[in-house]
Amino acid sequence: APSQTLSDEEYHMLRDTAIKVVCHLGIIGECNIQYALHPTSLEYAIIEVNPRLSRSSALASKATGYPLAFVAAKLCLGIPMTKVINSVTKKTQAAFEPSLDYIVTKIPRWD
Repeated sequence: APSQTLSDEEYHMLRDTAIKVVCHLGIIGECNIQYALHPTSLEYAIIEVNPRLSRSSALASKATGYPLAFVAAKLCLGIPMTKVINSVTKKTQAAFEPSLDYIVTKIPRWD
């Protein structure tokens, strides 16, 4: 489900968990964590952790204006996020989270 369907408490709980997981595993760059969240409690399970870009990353990058692959490459070179300038805005640092006030969908197209 989109993150917009989560309560503020659920969203921040899973976000904080994601940060702890990547720090514990020493992941630098992109990471995709899939959760199972109980619908009526705060009980959750981590289904999988993928320290890589997913196939949807290009779509997410284009939709948000956040250059995921560019930032990941800089991080792998040892450059901290606070020193990476967003290549789209040319003003903001890479160390910001895109707003989550919209949903992006992939729709198949047959020509």
